[in-house]
Amino acid sequence: MAGINIYMNILVINGPNLNLLGMREPAIYGSQTLADIEHELTARYTDVRFTFFQSNHEGAIIDALQSTIGKDFHGIVINAGAFTHYSYAIRDAIAMLMIPAVEVHISNIHLREEFRRHSVTAPVCAAQLSGFGSDGYSLAIEMLLKNNQPPKNN
Repeated sequence: MAGINIYMNILVINGPNLNLLGMREPAIYGSQTLADIEHELTARYTDVRFTFFQSNHEGAIIDALQSTIGKDFHGIVINAGAFTHYSYAIRDAIAMLMIPAVEVHISNIHLREEFRRHSVTAPVCAAQLSGFGSDGYSLAIEMLLKNNQPPKNN
């Protein structure tokens, strides 16, 4: 991002099946791989230190969220995949954090199956971005940069 000399530490979490981006239903999720998205973010936001994490396991995602506690993290971008719709454990892990989280979905979950339209995690996130394709990740980073607030635990 040109003109901004901010140094931020952001955790980007991707949930189940997102390790198969590029192969998984490209008509819905696009042809970019998760590695492509991570490379684009790193190249575009040179003043941001990213930690990328992907897991198909709910507990591992909770552990990743909790790993930010007491550390120098300024925000989280999370695409929890299907866990978005029913994981109260991930919701509670986000809610207890003292840093903002932005929920991202590659597809427009509000135009898909009924069960995908409800997010249990969105109410504890600073925002939800849905339907912007892989650009949703950059939009989430932009939100965190523009609202760069010191972590609540400082």
